[in-house]
Amino acid sequence: MTERRASWAAAVFAAVTLVLIALLATERATAQNADADPARIDQGKHTYAENCSHCHGFNMVNSGAVVPDLRRFSGDKALFFTTVKNGRNNRMPPWGDLLSDDQIEGLWAYISSQRKP
Repeated sequence: MTERRASWAAAVFAAVTLVLIALLATERATAQNADADPARIDQGKHTYAENCSHCHGFNMVNSGAVVPDLRRFSGDKALFFTTVKNGRNNRMPPWGDLLSDDQIEGLWAYISSQRKP
């Protein structure tokens, strides 16, 4: 009987753990999509078309061989801002002097809306 209770307790613990993980993942996804204002996304799409599409491809479609496929960019907003402002690995030029923080926020909203995890 004790083994049966231990098995039952382990099953309940596993189920509760899975539910908590799912809730945390949902909360994180909701927080990441907090920038999902349609006007902000449209602004970012326009900024992307003017400044980013030459290298990253129209609608972010590219092979990902030379420049990263932005649809697969991580959800790290701080890394995104740093990369856009300062450039990266002498391949991506810095845009901090050319784009305002508001424009970069728009880019983040647009790219986040297109992400494919």
